[in-house]
Formats: sequence, structure tokens, C-alpha cells
Amino acid sequence: MASYPLTLPAGESSPLGILTHPNPALWILELRNGVDNRLTQPLLVGVLKPALDAVETDWRATRGRSSNNPNEWAPAALIITGKLDQDKFFSNGFEFANIKGDRLWFPHTFDPIALRLMSFPIPTIAAINGHAFAAGFVLSLLCDYRVMTSGKAWCSMNEVLFGAPLPVSFVHILKSKLPSPAVLRACTLEGKRFTAQEAHALGIVDELADGGSAGVLSKAEEVAKRVAGLAKTGVWGIMKKSIYPDVFEKSAGHAQPLYPPEEDALFRSKL
Repeated sequence: MASYPLTLPAGESSPLGILTHPNPALWILELRNGVDNRLTQPLLVGVLKPALDAVETDWRATRGRSSNNPNEWAPAALIITGKLDQDKFFSNGFEFANIKGDRLWFPHTFDPIALRLMSFPIPTIAAINGHAFAAGFVLSLLCDYRVMTSGKAWCSMNEVLFGAPLPVSFVHILKSKLPSPAVLRACTLEGKRFTAQEAHALGIVDELADGGSAGVLSKAEEVAKRVAGLAKTGVWGIMKKSIYPDVFEKSAGHAQPLYPPEEDALFRSKL
């Protein structure tokens, strides 16, 4: 068993993430990367990956311990939230300037962790306690449930507005989790900012919560308590791979798509 609270990356005096285990059926991962919680390489590799490792290791160790069934695990759920001392950002996505020239960012860094989270063997809940932009919005969609603040916060894929093509993994995640082609179009090609109320009405998020970050976390804990028992048979993650086949079969191994200047150069080279 890990020793909780677990501060990540290990050994850092100012952790980018804190993993707690407040009761036997619940883990909470608080992401704490600066004012807007950017999904940087240190956060993804040094926080999210080891947090998933710790949770899954501890949960798998419960097999046969909580009942008379040797093939049954304990109830469990994981909540992922933004910094709890603010109500402005869940995550503002990647640091675009730092990944723009990295052709291997997606196949080597983001995609393996994203697919791991999307197929995680226990229910996952995104406690969206502020804006969720671009990859931050995708992070919330990788979770099984979403609870969002009812205050001023948007969900948005704003890449079209700053000239970044969508990677293959993003496309399949969005197509699998958004409710309709019309919503997909508005989200991706128009860069629409969905208010919390719009996102809830469309089914993008499952619950709204008053009371800022504390209220969002409390509501997420209610959802976690309701669904934690679904982890007991061990098929939760396996079923998700069947439910979202395009995400798992078509996302991995693709480099970043061409950026507009590259596509422009390619077009001109054919004239």
C-alpha cells in the first residue's frame, strides 16, 4: 500500500499533484500545476501516471479480501480535480508553445497515459472546478463521469482559434464522448465555449454543483459513492475498451498532424 497523502512528483518540495485516500473506496487526485493547471510533461509523467499506478496497485491488492468471493475486488473510485484553493481552472490544457515542435508528444507522452485513464479499471470522476480548455477538457472526457461547478466556467476545444490541428487521439475521444455530430462540430470547428449549464443540458457533464471547488468535490464524492461498487467484478475497464473501440484501436501511434504553415508548404510543393 502507498503511504497517503502521496505528493507527486516524489521528492518535490512543491508538488504538482497530491493523491489522497480518504476512505477505503475512494482516491482523490488534486492537480496543482500553477495558476491554470497546464498538462505539462512533468505533470503527466510525474503525477498522473504514478498516481494511476498507485491507485490500481492498491485496488488490485484487495482481490478476495472484502468478501467471500476470491475473484471479487473492493468497491473503488477515483476523483481527479483541479487545485482546491481556487475556483477558476480545472485545466487550461497543454503549454502549446512547448509541444508544437514535438512530433512524438502524442504517441510517446500523452496518448499512453490518456488510454490508460480511459480504460482505468475503477470508475473515474472529473471534478471540474473551473475552466476546462483544450487538453484540459479532453482530460475530463477521459473520465467516466463529470461533475462541474455551476459558476463561471467553460468547457471548450479552442484549438481552431489559435491554429492547432486536433491530434488523432483527441478526435476519437471527442467523437466517443460528445453527444452528437452537431455538438462535435460546434466544439471542434467553431471552438464553442460551453457554459456549465449548456454542458449539463447536452449531457457532456453529469452533475452541476454550487459552492465552488468544495461543492464540486463534495458532489463528486457523492457520485463516487454511488458507482464505486461497479468496480467489484473487475470488468469495468475491460468493458470500456469494448464500448469505445475507435479510441483504443485507432488512437495510438500517431504523430502530431501538420500545422497550417506545414500544410501550406506541402500544398505549394505540389503546384
